[in-house]
Amino acid sequence: MRILNTMAARAIPLVPRSLIQKISRRYIAGASLDDARTRIHALHAEGFRTTIDVLGETATSTAQAESMARDYLHLIEALCADNETAELSIKLTALGLHLDEPACMARVALILRAAATHGIRACIDMEDIRCTQKALDAFAAFEANGYPVGIALQAYLKRTDDDIVTLQARQSRMRICKGIYAEAAEHLVDGASKNRAAINPHFIRHVSNALRAGCFVGIATHDAPLIDMLTRWLEDERIDRSRFEFQMLLGVCEKQRDALLAQGFNVRVYVPYGQDWYGYSTRRIKENPRIAGYILSALLSSRRAR
Repeated sequence: MRILNTMAARAIPLVPRSLIQKISRRYIAGASLDDARTRIHALHAEGFRTTIDVLGETATSTAQAESMARDYLHLIEALCADNETAELSIKLTALGLHLDEPACMARVALILRAAATHGIRACIDMEDIRCTQKALDAFAAFEANGYPVGIALQAYLKRTDDDIVTLQARQSRMRICKGIYAEAAEHLVDGASKNRAAINPHFIRHVSNALRAGCFVGIATHDAPLIDMLTRWLEDERIDRSRFEFQMLLGVCEKQRDALLAQGFNVRVYVPYGQDWYGYSTRRIKENPRIAGYILSALLSSRRAR
């Protein structure tokens, strides 16, 4: 089945956009800000926290980067109007990191100032290895200036062993995930390029050390065995639940997400929305071939029904 799903993932470019859009409704709040507001309100009513991501990849023009900044400012205004407290997920490349670094940082600062005014936090997302140091440098500067901001770290990178030490010393707010980018094996912890489970010991070590150092930690994973190991450790160590939260993607592992909430853990749901629904959907499908298998099955079923 895994081989078939992988083959299906490679065939995704041949799948009609209309079918991708239908499947994506589970993983994306929608194309518009109003769609996101509706989904955010529903999740908050159920007791979840949320992180909001305005979909968009690397900006290829100044106009595109400026448009993304305006989208974030409109999102902040909407959250304030709705009296909703959420977190923003910020990708530096979408705000022009590769075009003009100082201009990118000015846009991020503008967003962070507006967010802070309304009591909204943000997290600087981690992208591919080319951006890692720049993201860490930007975070250090924004954190030093008192902005309510956190940083994502990828447990599959070797360099995270060193990067996290400085963050722990500053008791920085961090989000720890496994990492999804296709990096060269030389950058990855042993075995990670072939086996995602090889990342787990590193993930657990980063989470436990950061919590012991007094950091707030977002535990971002859908790996059930990893979550079980961490919940046992958290309970054994009697870590106060206000000092961490579990984080999961919208529409993914919802039973597990609901179970964690029912156990009294804080759970944050990552809610993406925006016009780039197709690009985001195809990336998620390639990351999780099981979704591709489901789409292929749906496509074949629809053709048989004709």
